[in-house]
Amino acid sequence: MGRSQLSDWAFQRCISPRCGATFDIGETLSSCLRCGELLDVDYQWDRLPVPKSLREFESAWARRHDPFAFSGVWRFHSLLPFAPREQSVTIGEGQTLLQRADWVAPYVGLEPGRLFLQYEGMNPSGSFKDNGMAAAFTHARLLGAQRAACASTGNTSASLALYCAVTRLMRAIIFVGSGKIASGKLAQALEFGALTIQIQGDFDDAMARVKEVAKQLGIYLVNSLNPFRLEGQKTTMYRVLEALGWEPPDWIVVPGGNLGNSSAFGKALWELKQLDLIKRIPRLAVVNASGANTLSQLVNTLGVRWNAGEPDRHLIAEYFRAMEAENRRASTIASAIEINRPVNLTKCLRALEWCEGVVCDVSDQDILDAKAQVGIGGFGCEPASAASVAGTKELVRQGIIGKDERVVCVLTGHQLKDPNATVAYHTTDKELFSKVLGCRGVRRATFANRAVVVPNDLEEIIKAVRLYS
Repeated sequence: MGRSQLSDWAFQRCISPRCGATFDIGETLSSCLRCGELLDVDYQWDRLPVPKSLREFESAWARRHDPFAFSGVWRFHSLLPFAPREQSVTIGEGQTLLQRADWVAPYVGLEPGRLFLQYEGMNPSGSFKDNGMAAAFTHARLLGAQRAACASTGNTSASLALYCAVTRLMRAIIFVGSGKIASGKLAQALEFGALTIQIQGDFDDAMARVKEVAKQLGIYLVNSLNPFRLEGQKTTMYRVLEALGWEPPDWIVVPGGNLGNSSAFGKALWELKQLDLIKRIPRLAVVNASGANTLSQLVNTLGVRWNAGEPDRHLIAEYFRAMEAENRRASTIASAIEINRPVNLTKCLRALEWCEGVVCDVSDQDILDAKAQVGIGGFGCEPASAASVAGTKELVRQGIIGKDERVVCVLTGHQLKDPNATVAYHTTDKELFSKVLGCRGVRRATFANRAVVVPNDLEEIIKAVRLYS
């Protein structure tokens, strides 16, 4: 099936209602050529075989030998049908778990049975990025791309490097800022053979450079500016709904970094409502780290809204100008969301309007304490993931989330993505704690599980085991 056939029902559309320009899916674009706004992948749904009920997707579970039915992305192909199913790229992504978390519910202030954790750390590269990478990689393959690039705080680079290594379809090129990537994620990119370019600067600097390089050298860009990547990230919501028997929860809570997930989730839920596949849309909460709280500042302090496609762009531009003039840089232990200039800002504002959403920010202390609580139940997650749990606690405290409401927190990445933060939190080494966490304003390890130090003596060891077990 050629590009022209595909574009008969799938196309790219500017998200600005005032513009609404459309482009063929055979074009590699990161923004509208007419007005510069972000793009959606859109469909002529009336020309497509849309399922009559979401329960139709359950039949895929009987075909586990089929890699496209096994994939937690492509088994929902009819809800992101921009490419032929048989040409889609999969490495087994999306085999994730939604777990009722009664051990964390009291910590955040919810009643038993009301908190669920969606664990995206079970993806092949250990984070949610594989959902989007499967879709972006598919589009790149359709276009015959030979190289793919990204700027990354770590998870995108790990995912891109893995897809390139497994499929052998493209060469991975990743841009990272100096000292701005967790060792677990950098190890993945290096081990999987990616060309890694480390520049002086942070993620925002790396993002600016990779866009320029990709444009000049004709390299396929897989950052979440790419609308096809967000199509893959929609599927997290489908799996959440599937695990809940297709009954929407009251709240979806997600960390906010580059705002790709919140944007994709809003689009997924809005489309399902328009297709009459769900009767109501859950509310969305986006949680910033206090040291990287652009969205929270814009929405809560300055009052910026999507405003039916007319956000106050002057106010947004002034905020970023002041940020640049004051040389304010993102700083948080949650490196995956350590971003000052989220590229999907306007899409997220739209999602907040669609989902009656709210935004809050939480401290690194809050994040690490929530992370420890998640870990007690066996769901190890990276710091950024725990922002969703810390944010839920804060929103319950404020009375925005009710104690009896059903809440899904998205855990975006595996614990081993950032082992340094975990070890530092639980360590008895005050110097290590200070070096890794103290510089971020973390003053205590509230729920630390520290090693018990004993002499190499059998009686002393037995005494310690009896005392502490």
